[in-house]
Amino acid sequence: MAQSCKHIDEITELKTAEAYVCEECIKHGGHWVHLRTCQTCGVTLCCDSSPHTHMTKHFHETDHPVVISAEPGEKWLWCYKDEAFVGYE
Repeated sequence: MAQSCKHIDEITELKTAEAYVCEECIKHGGHWVHLRTCQTCGVTLCCDSSPHTHMTKHFHETDHPVVISAEPGEKWLWCYKDEAFVGYE
């Protein structure tokens, strides 16, 4: 079930991954499972299923609330602050 929030509702244009890599994992020789792209700054980092959970750490460090999946075929937004999930076409 879709549940939006003010942070997701404020998104007018989606930022997409420039490259299919976790920028922090590359720096430190790590690996990732899935990737997410921050809708505030556009950085692409690994998800919570990945060993280093870089996107969640990014949220805690920056307070950037909304990410999209950078995975091919996945079309959804997630808001860390409100724990809201919305699919899109």
